[in-house]
Amino acid sequence: MQAQYTEVINSNKPGFSESPYSVGTGVYQFESNFFLRSTSIDPTFSRPQDFGVDLLFRTSFFLEKLELNTQLTYQRDKIAFKNIFTSHYFTSGLSKFTIGAKYLLFQPTYTDKSKEVKSWKRRYAFDKKRFIPSVAIYLGMNTDLVNEIHKTQSITPKVGVLLQHNLTNEFNVISNVYYDKIGTDFSEISYIITATQNFGSRWSGFLEHQGVFLKYQNNLNFGAGLAYLFNKDFQINTSARYLLEGRTNGFYGGLGISYRIDKHKDSFIDLNEIPEIKKNTPITRYNKKQGNFFNRFLNIFKRKESKKTTRKRPSRSRKKKTTKKKKSGFLGLFGKKKKKEETEIEKLEREIKELEKEVKKNNK
Repeated sequence: MQAQYTEVINSNKPGFSESPYSVGTGVYQFESNFFLRSTSIDPTFSRPQDFGVDLLFRTSFFLEKLELNTQLTYQRDKIAFKNIFTSHYFTSGLSKFTIGAKYLLFQPTYTDKSKEVKSWKRRYAFDKKRFIPSVAIYLGMNTDLVNEIHKTQSITPKVGVLLQHNLTNEFNVISNVYYDKIGTDFSEISYIITATQNFGSRWSGFLEHQGVFLKYQNNLNFGAGLAYLFNKDFQINTSARYLLEGRTNGFYGGLGISYRIDKHKDSFIDLNEIPEIKKNTPITRYNKKQGNFFNRFLNIFKRKESKKTTRKRPSRSRKKKTTKKKKSGFLGLFGKKKKKEETEIEKLEREIKELEKEVKKNNK
């Protein structure tokens, strides 16, 4: 119930939003996106074109709900000047180097509709619990090891709240709110809303909207994209966006891959290492009752009595006489014990079956 690990890769690409779920312990995941951004040239100084690669590394060491990640963006920027005449130059380097962590605070549980057999309407009715989102918090630090045009002259914090509504098994909505570059003149507040739909087991598509509010201008973009699951550890994705940045507009295109090294191991309980469970089981209790010499000696008479009871019984009047003799005779005494012992054995067999079911469930 606490595990975040999934059998197939769960990537944030090609969108800009981030899921509140961790990749799980023992997983080393790499997500990349090669992008081209182009806008019209703004009067005075502007950055009308960028080309580069965005890299995200995700892993979890200590807790299933805690994820550590690092994001790097290396790009080539076109810097333009427009006044009476227009000129430009190019510069390359890191535009982002952020180290962060997120922790899942809350994950709702949904009703298992497969167990509903009395009502078809209830079985296929919408579960209102799906309106309750999963919630995680994000804490990160923006380093100052970036290109000169992207520097903020100090290390700055970044905080965020990550939400995800799993409205169905195939459709979910992710919402992020961030406060970035806190304490500088370049501080920004942003939000992202992403709707993702799965088309079978291989394809998925998304629609996304992002808004970034700066001190000097507001930037908006509207995007869409596709992702293809090549295998359980490898994904290919692409996206396109329409940009509105201040008084300029343009487009953004991206193509990327996501890959993970899966070393995850499910946590389990070794029953052999727990003496309380090992000493007190239906099997040990049965062996204790059957193991001594006196019980094995009595079992000889019980087997003989069981053979007698399997014979064809006489008529009803004769049956009453035989039952009276059994009650008063020596064999009748063992007959009672035999009946009592049979119920105890049945109980032990039932407990053994229940234990086997639990072991199979734990193995799954």
